[in-house]
Amino acid sequence: MSGKLALLTSLLFSLLIVGQASAFDSHPLDVDKYAGKFSTSPVASGINVPWSMVQLPSGQLLVTERAGLLYLVDVETGKKSEISGLPVIDANGQGGLLDIALSPTFDQQPWLYLTYASPEGKRQGSHTALARAKLNLNAKALEELEVLYKGEKNSVRGQHYGSRIAFDDQGYVYFSIGDRGARDINPQNIALDGGKIYRLHLDGRIPKDNPFVHVDNAKTAVYSLGHRNPQGLYFHQATKQLWSHEHGPRGGDELNLIQKGQNYGWPIVSFGVNYNGSIFTQLTEKKGMVQPTLYWKPSIAPSDLIFVSNDKYPRLKGQLLLGSLKFGYIVVVDVLTSAKVKQYKLLSNLGRVRSLLEGIDGTIYLGLDGKGIYKLTLNE
Repeated sequence: MSGKLALLTSLLFSLLIVGQASAFDSHPLDVDKYAGKFSTSPVASGINVPWSMVQLPSGQLLVTERAGLLYLVDVETGKKSEISGLPVIDANGQGGLLDIALSPTFDQQPWLYLTYASPEGKRQGSHTALARAKLNLNAKALEELEVLYKGEKNSVRGQHYGSRIAFDDQGYVYFSIGDRGARDINPQNIALDGGKIYRLHLDGRIPKDNPFVHVDNAKTAVYSLGHRNPQGLYFHQATKQLWSHEHGPRGGDELNLIQKGQNYGWPIVSFGVNYNGSIFTQLTEKKGMVQPTLYWKPSIAPSDLIFVSNDKYPRLKGQLLLGSLKFGYIVVVDVLTSAKVKQYKLLSNLGRVRSLLEGIDGTIYLGLDGKGIYKLTLNE
């Protein structure tokens, strides 16, 4: 590590960030608050791991299948067809075709942004990459593919690729890369990819005010560090806040408010333990490391993250929604209307909730592992 890099790391650790952490009760009193008010109905089947989805202006959905397929789905008939032109994808373990997002200027230039496990590079294995391509809907193909960023030093480990994409209102794209199973190497070292959230201009250029652009040997696309496996990312346009959640080990899943240049602690600070129950850190907080807004113990295995902005489901408007892969429900989190974070479960026995989407008309779509795409129905 260079002198400047070591100095900056020390400075980061010396900052005091104050956060509010609270444990998740696995049986909250308001678990049945809206019992019977909501249900789900099928939209499309035959998608095994629907990692992500977006809705086109036409009303059709684009759905990523982690195995390396991109589907165009008619929400009225459930008919799906494949989109060609994807990059080479290493579908292994937790890796494959991951997130998909429409450019904020999609109506002017039809750019799609994708994250995926890319095998490109000298080393065996793969690493998370961010790319964009233009959608030719008539040809059902991606064209003009551009790789904007790819994590260096491929790994044959099949875990912790991340990854989610978000856009702010200033022309930046954010995306996450998990620690790639190298917790003691990647997350705390800004000279290495993994365990980070990144920020780029929409065309892939590094912003001049990124926090580590003047640090020797640093990955200058890095926006925040100290993450384990972030699989939720959302920029709230009204509050200008970037929210993320990440998988902990056994216990210690987190919801975080992401701040420029800050360190979120993994693996020095955690509310979790190893999967075999052994302890890897005694610390749940440390000066210079941001406390989570919310953490879950036991782990819920959080997936995707959306904000409900439409009136279609009045009870949910203004709240964050995330899925639980482990317990098969949706978690509703209110972080805006009260100084104290509030949360409750919505529905149960859904299966592994992999992805969420608020559609153009406000309809909430769910991607369920092994089942396909469903939509949320209000029974009133």
